[in-house]
Amino acid sequence: MSLRIWYNRTFSTASHYVEMIRRNADQRQFEIYVTHPKTHSLMLQIADYAEPEPTLPLYEYPGYCLDFCKKHNIDIFIPHFGMSEIVKYRSEFAKIGTKLLAAGDAELIGLVLDKGKLFSELSTLKSIELPDYYVVSTVDEFKEAYHQLKERGHRVCFKPASGEGGAGFRIIKETLPSIQSLYDPCGPGILLDEAIRMLSSVPEFPPLMVMEFMSGHEYSIDCLASSSSLLAAVPRKKVEGRVRLLEENELLIEWAHEIHKVIPLQYNFNIQVIYQKGKPKLLEINPRTSGGLYTSCLTGINFPYLAVKLLLGDQVVVPEPEFGIVATHIEKEMIMHRSFQ
Repeated sequence: MSLRIWYNRTFSTASHYVEMIRRNADQRQFEIYVTHPKTHSLMLQIADYAEPEPTLPLYEYPGYCLDFCKKHNIDIFIPHFGMSEIVKYRSEFAKIGTKLLAAGDAELIGLVLDKGKLFSELSTLKSIELPDYYVVSTVDEFKEAYHQLKERGHRVCFKPASGEGGAGFRIIKETLPSIQSLYDPCGPGILLDEAIRMLSSVPEFPPLMVMEFMSGHEYSIDCLASSSSLLAAVPRKKVEGRVRLLEENELLIEWAHEIHKVIPLQYNFNIQVIYQKGKPKLLEINPRTSGGLYTSCLTGINFPYLAVKLLLGDQVVVPEPEFGIVATHIEKEMIMHRSFQ
């Protein structure tokens, strides 16, 4: 008998993970359910069952998820959107027979998603180097943080303390752009005076991390773990453009083990690191599958399916990863067979 897996609103590259679960080595059968508010989402096209997802206030969203799982007899729910709220209701999902594939409980995920709290928690680890940073909520704190970082010789950037991806990331510029900037690609730069003007418009704003700007090679470390043990860690280096190197970087693999001892995330999660002057520094941790995890699966580790096996309590044997692989990806056309208009 097949098990039913539901993916709620998530990014389109999760379609790769659906196919990896379907093509599992155990030949286990799954039915994939997908919902998404965008009626032309690729995820809706690759599902066995799909329907548009309503737009709801976040406080109402877990109720919708519980109703969906109950209505469709969902065995495994892999939440992305609203995950930090959904995990608060884990016991309610368990009562209706649905297992949540989420990297931790509400407290742990809340800690990881707040970069200020996360950095504070990891500051006790001598082996993990953090960037210079300040968490600020007023314009005076912002200006003081900026000047402190400049005095240490840093270029300065800032981003929301809680957020996903590159949303809100800005690099501070001190001089007016030249006319050439009108012909260059748009970037995340913002003039210092403009940032101060906008932040001054309110007495207090949601916490920002003001930090040193790091410009070296960036790595994503894709991880598979139980709550007690890290089972796999694959450092994925951004070489250039879309080119990635799956690198047996022993230092970063050891970092993943050290971080997991303090932040015991489970199933699939991702650690992001940037090198600065030859040394790696932690950027953030994502308590979910990363958008580029499908590349790390080229090592021979089926991260999405093994996470499902862990959730089900099955024995998990992780193959020895094949490192040294250089990979890229290209766009591919796809005819849409479903219409929800």
